[in-house]
Amino acid sequence: MNRKALFAGAVVALAAAFVVATLVYRSEQAGESAQVAASNQASLVRFHAPTLGNPEAKVHIVEFIDPACETCAAMYPHVKRILVTNPDRVRLSMRHVPFHRGADYVAKVLEAARKQGKYWETLDVLMARQPQWVANHTVQTDHVLPLLGGVGLDLARLQADMEAPDVAQRIALDMADAKALNVTKTPEYFVNGRPLPSFGLEQLQGLVGAELASAYR
Repeated sequence: MNRKALFAGAVVALAAAFVVATLVYRSEQAGESAQVAASNQASLVRFHAPTLGNPEAKVHIVEFIDPACETCAAMYPHVKRILVTNPDRVRLSMRHVPFHRGADYVAKVLEAARKQGKYWETLDVLMARQPQWVANHTVQTDHVLPLLGGVGLDLARLQADMEAPDVAQRIALDMADAKALNVTKTPEYFVNGRPLPSFGLEQLQGLVGAELASAYR
């Protein structure tokens, strides 16, 4: 066997070893995430979390969301579609983790909007029009409220409620729970307490499908 053949064989073997190592690492990460979630169930579901869908639904998606996160905005319509295509069987709860610069301002807007019964309408607008108020991963706070004119909010009340102690407490609890669950990036999903094996829309759809099949036999 000549040197070229030996070199090519070594490269193939190295590549195969890398793939195997990566798969093992991801599997170990998924297993670790599942263990953390299992031992911190109280950190997943909180009474204050905004929830959409049938309260009696047997499949519960908990999403840790940063409203300024581009991937969160991209995934949001797909998550809503899962609820629409599975009426009364899937519900969604949101936890706010403002990792991006200025995202705490938007989390306060959302929590204050909930006091007026307009949480989901506000979130829909902000996700759909995110490029208008986020630049270079930083929230342009002056651009947020002008987008909400059609939601039906009392904006003066909204701004006052943003500074309410319970708003700050809820966001702080969401951040503490995210830390307990090793949530460091958004969006992060848990389905009936189970984390995704790896991130992706197909993975989310697959886990939801598995839970639906188990819950509604």
